[in-house]
Amino acid sequence: MTQENPNPSPEQENPGADPHVDMAGATESPEAVVKTPEQEIAELTEKLTEMQDNFLRAKAEGENIRRRAAEDVTKAHKFAIESFAEHLVPVTDSLYAALNAEAVDANAFKEGLEITLKQLLSAFEKGRMSEINPAVGDKFDPHHHQAIASVPSDQEANTVVSVLQRGYSISDRILRPALVTVSAPK
Repeated sequence: MTQENPNPSPEQENPGADPHVDMAGATESPEAVVKTPEQEIAELTEKLTEMQDNFLRAKAEGENIRRRAAEDVTKAHKFAIESFAEHLVPVTDSLYAALNAEAVDANAFKEGLEITLKQLLSAFEKGRMSEINPAVGDKFDPHHHQAIASVPSDQEANTVVSVLQRGYSISDRILRPALVTVSAPK
């Protein structure tokens, strides 16, 4: 009767296994695992050089992106008014034509001015610029109106009595408030 070892060694478990072969099947030779300090320094120097190169490339790319963004902002500021100016050129042409015309009839001159004003208002609209022209009796709005004077009136207090100068806004930003007189409290 043979007695089996309750705790066999790895060689006893797998008698055909080579003790120099790891579980992945690669052989462990003393030359492959042990590197000389010079080899390790050479590998680390190569990795360091590669990392430095990658860092410099990334830094240069970041600088290029920053420079292009700055140029884009400069161009946007420089040419932001370009489309609005394109809409104003026909108005200028009409004003020059009116100045060069020999107007003997005041009604014809006035009609030409009204057409030019319509062109200007159309240019304002295309440039997202709108008039602030409150009607008499509208409630005073300090965000859109600037009160120049308070006058006695039969109207309710703090309502527009007259518009002295129209205001303008671009999109929702006030360019200039409308100058108005308002009714004084009774």
